[in-house]
Amino acid sequence: MSKSAEFGYRTQIVRIDASAPDRSILEDAAQRLLHGEIVAFPTETVYGLGADATNAKAVEKIFLAKNRPATNPLIVHVGSKEMAQKWVRVWPDTAEQLARRFWPGPLTFVLPKNADIPAIVSAGRPTVGIRCPAHPVALALIEATDRPLAAPSANLSNAVSPTRAEHVAASLLGRIPLILDAGPTECGIESTVLDLTTHPPQLLRPGGLCVRELEQIIGPIQRSQTVPPSAQASMSSPGQFARHYAPSTPVECAHDWEELIRKARLEKMAGRKVAGLLYETAIPSDLSKIDLDQWAILPGNPKQYASRLYEILHQFDEKKFDRILILEPPDTEEWLGIRDRIRRASTPP
Repeated sequence: MSKSAEFGYRTQIVRIDASAPDRSILEDAAQRLLHGEIVAFPTETVYGLGADATNAKAVEKIFLAKNRPATNPLIVHVGSKEMAQKWVRVWPDTAEQLARRFWPGPLTFVLPKNADIPAIVSAGRPTVGIRCPAHPVALALIEATDRPLAAPSANLSNAVSPTRAEHVAASLLGRIPLILDAGPTECGIESTVLDLTTHPPQLLRPGGLCVRELEQIIGPIQRSQTVPPSAQASMSSPGQFARHYAPSTPVECAHDWEELIRKARLEKMAGRKVAGLLYETAIPSDLSKIDLDQWAILPGNPKQYASRLYEILHQFDEKKFDRILILEPPDTEEWLGIRDRIRRASTPP
């Protein structure tokens, strides 16, 4: 599948088996990366748009393809904690303990960066986000290049992140040369990001790992998140803009079932086509009380809910609803990453 576009690319979408990645496909992708190109590939969280993190001109192509603000830093992906240690100036005990327990996995550390990581990767800051992904294709691609790969989500900036290759294509077809398609991702939302340069460590972005799991290893973690005052302010982690992970369809949240019914009724009275996002443990057996054109019922388990959240938002977007109503999940630590994504998706532009 390919298409010409303004960036001059005919995007190739190449299927690759996650359980046994084809070496010839990996070698082709690795050679593109080593020659300064960008490649979309799967991780366990979402699909990433990768470039050689040591090549500033290659990394610039990520920002151009995504229309991403230069103030929004990238996460660097490595194949092991030993590889990570080569690209940071300090590797504290907290990083060692957490990497030993949770890498490969959806956990990013913010640490002082090595001088060989260009400023464009870190938005000019002296620190860099770094993680080891838990996906066979991502790990094999890093091994084939023997380079750290800078890789944000493979979609236009601030939009819903892709959990399938089709989502990448819908957003970036013609803007990038290659998409490696290994099927749907497992985790469904982005990694948890911890700033390990502070004492105690600070949560910069909740995500695929519950903070309580991390605290069992390293002790207390500060929950307050750093949100810059404007898009011009350089951030220490991605995912900190007030509006992020947002579909093109306006999103509105409801705190409980009754509020969702009221909001749906008002939307329908205004003649709008409305979709609803619900979850299993919070809805009554009779759904006839709610006036929605379509609804999706996600699992009441936070990990299972997260794995499908973006996919459903993509589906609703494709159907051109006028509004998406989301029943807020519980306000607990286990749901923190999901509530963060919903809150940012529902923030007005």
